[in-house]
Amino acid sequence: MAFVEQHIHDAPTSFWSKYIVSYDHKVIGKQFLWYGIFFLMVGGLMALLIRWTLAYPGVPFPVIGNLLFPHTNGVVPPDTYAMLFTMHGTIMIFFAITPILTGFLGNFCIPLLIGARDMIFPTLNMLSFWFAMASGVLLLGSLCLPLGAAAGGWTSYPTLSTNLGQPGVGQTLWLLSLFLFGISSTMGAVNYITTVITLRAPGMGYFKMPLTIWGLWLTAILNAIFVPVLGAGLLLLTFDRVFGTTFFLAGAAATSGKGDPILFQHVFWIFGHPEVYILILPAWGLVSDILAFFSRKPAFGYKMTALSLSAITILSTVVYGHHMYTTQMSPLLTQSFMTLTMLISIPSAIFFANWLGTLWKGSIRFDSPMLFALGVVFVFGLGGLTGLYLASTSIDLYLHDTYFVVGHFHYTMAASVLLGGFAGTYFWFPKMFGRMMDERLAKIHFWATMLPLNGIFMGMMMVGWAGMHRRLYNPFIYEFMHKLIPVNQFITFSAVAMGLAQFIFLYNLFKTVFSKNYPAAPANPWNVGTLEWQIPSPAPHYNFLEIPHVKCGPHELGNPNLPDGRDFQYQTEELVKA
Repeated sequence: MAFVEQHIHDAPTSFWSKYIVSYDHKVIGKQFLWYGIFFLMVGGLMALLIRWTLAYPGVPFPVIGNLLFPHTNGVVPPDTYAMLFTMHGTIMIFFAITPILTGFLGNFCIPLLIGARDMIFPTLNMLSFWFAMASGVLLLGSLCLPLGAAAGGWTSYPTLSTNLGQPGVGQTLWLLSLFLFGISSTMGAVNYITTVITLRAPGMGYFKMPLTIWGLWLTAILNAIFVPVLGAGLLLLTFDRVFGTTFFLAGAAATSGKGDPILFQHVFWIFGHPEVYILILPAWGLVSDILAFFSRKPAFGYKMTALSLSAITILSTVVYGHHMYTTQMSPLLTQSFMTLTMLISIPSAIFFANWLGTLWKGSIRFDSPMLFALGVVFVFGLGGLTGLYLASTSIDLYLHDTYFVVGHFHYTMAASVLLGGFAGTYFWFPKMFGRMMDERLAKIHFWATMLPLNGIFMGMMMVGWAGMHRRLYNPFIYEFMHKLIPVNQFITFSAVAMGLAQFIFLYNLFKTVFSKNYPAAPANPWNVGTLEWQIPSPAPHYNFLEIPHVKCGPHELGNPNLPDGRDFQYQTEELVKA
């Protein structure tokens, strides 16, 4: 039950207050969506530059190579290659995936799905976006510096990221940019947690919330706890670079005192492994809902799925050490972290089995959100299984610095989250803009994305298993790598195909939003009973004229005793016995 009285806000009266400095969670959600799509394009271009370099080392990049690298006649230089994989990882994780999954879906969905009129702290919500915007501008600005942007890897381990390994201002701007983004994420996390706890509609207990809300809420809890840990590490590393401290400097690199480079790795991965779940929990939650909605049956094991997500959230806080097996960690610690990492596969397997149970004997509708949700099921299954190899200390010592790791974390973090983001965008698009995206184009977009995506990341795991190191500018200087050239070229062709496929989505998006006389979407196009589909589309600025009273769960589908021939029940209706 709601603990805070909710008032109807005044409607914005100017372009500035409606679209720029808006306090409306729906507008802020859309701002994060555009922000994430822009950085997705920037990070995707960097990925293509990386892939071209690995497939055709020493060959100029087509079309725009001479424009980007005039001094090398269009060839990506080695130092720029290091900058590219650093910035690609940073942009995709923090500036593309996080804004879309957490910023967009969190802002847009949480109040609508719990029956609230807005976030509990609208001003803090507005500030969270503009801190993210300042962070992005700072990061992009570092690309224009004489010595370029950060090039110490997206993890920025010392001494690669200290003045010794990375001279120039680029790395410092990287640190400050992520520090600002951490402030933005913490603001959002405080807002999400408090909103879910205090503004749920009367009658909506925790086990009547859509699983999308469970995923976003648990993500916010992890953000609130662990983003400040990363912020502390970034701040200390900034002090080392700017003020000459030696928190992470040791040996000849330290002018005084005795720092510890490994300490930064501990700090980074204490945040870094929960970050994996910060990214993917929203996707798991919305996929759990979408599978039920489009299978036209209640979510199998709803409570157990919510509890499994909670158990994964808790276990994710104590498994970070498996990222550090190669740092000469004590064997006693490696055994402990290996056991804990294996344990996290148990709740993961439970909710994955629940997904399959939801699909079993369902009356499945293969609309675009469902296709992308099924894509998440497939790629997360592959990513999760390959994670078991890396949890084992002995196997990880061989695979840790190979492309097997790159393929694994792209399957779990990139592929699962990207497909989940598309599923959520297609599903809630009618609620955002009052229009339906072209379903035919959406399905073409799915297949044009799904097939090359697996070509990319499965290929990466193949070359990684064969021993290809993941940070070499030209791995083919080693004779035993020559046999992997055709595979790398296939991965690059797949990456180009997947990149081109995203223009289908962009065309569909802009055509639907900006075309005149585009037909309005039905009031409830997917025939589901959650609260957001009981108000007009697009949602008015106040969301709910009257705060709804929730009387049943979000997945009451397929009941033959429902009135009007419906096969779904609204959450505001008394539960009808089947």
